[in-house]
Amino acid sequence: MAASRLPPATLTLKQFMRRQQVLLLYRRILRAIRQVPNDSDRRYLKDWAREEFKRNKSATEEALPTTEAQDLTETKASLQKASVQH
Repeated sequence: MAASRLPPATLTLKQFMRRQQVLLLYRRILRAIRQVPNDSDRRYLKDWAREEFKRNKSATEEALPTTEAQDLTETKASLQKASVQH
């Protein structure tokens, strides 16, 4: 059987799709954070989001990123509610 021509670091389709979902979520969170009126809150939330994504960068389990994504989606919704109230 012939060896694969793909480099060993190539993502599977499932991994690629998950990566795209995570990047989309990250961008949406950053957009929501931009709408926070208080500058220090905005800076804190941006640093928090960045650290959370860095902390979970090497996560490989499918269930873990899903629960993290759900948590971050809920946080994003809370941020949007807070920015609308101000």
